[in-house]
Amino acid sequence: MDKEQLKSNIELVQQLKNLPTLQFFGKEDLKKILHFSKVKKYKPGEFIIEEGATDKCVYILISGKVRVIKLGEDIDFLQRTGDIFGEMCIIDGGPRSASIAAVDEVTCLATDVSFIDDLAADDQIAFCAIFYQIVAEVLARRLRETSEELVQEQVMKEILSNRLKDVNDELSKAKEEIARLKKVK
Repeated sequence: MDKEQLKSNIELVQQLKNLPTLQFFGKEDLKKILHFSKVKKYKPGEFIIEEGATDKCVYILISGKVRVIKLGEDIDFLQRTGDIFGEMCIIDGGPRSASIAAVDEVTCLATDVSFIDDLAADDQIAFCAIFYQIVAEVLARRLRETSEELVQEQVMKEILSNRLKDVNDELSKAKEEIARLKKVK
């Protein structure tokens, strides 16, 4: 390993230690997680996760921006260091519910959480408690954001509905005026 790669790896380890998502874990737990993890880099447009696929990886965004795609439509973007994605299939055991693609150069920590099954019972409980706490916080934040977006959509729907009513009223008045003018001739 040359000097530049070593320096790059040291910087990367420092970045990982500072990820808010990984701060919940103690030093030994972090070592276990990193042992079952890979730092992966993706080019713009490259898919990280394919909707419908099955695997046991959870991803933590280190750098870059990704888009979340459901049924071919962009539904969200993630760009905060420490953002987690790919956690849903770990929770419910189902296939991937959406695709994730790199918008620009992306670096992620990909952790294969199937290693949990090989841990001692006490370690499994501790790890799962921390993991589910992290996932609960992520899901709560997403639910809060989605709720806010829904409220904004409802307000916009009400505004458009009222505007449509006003336009229909104006149209009815215009039709009445046209009919009145035709009778005058």
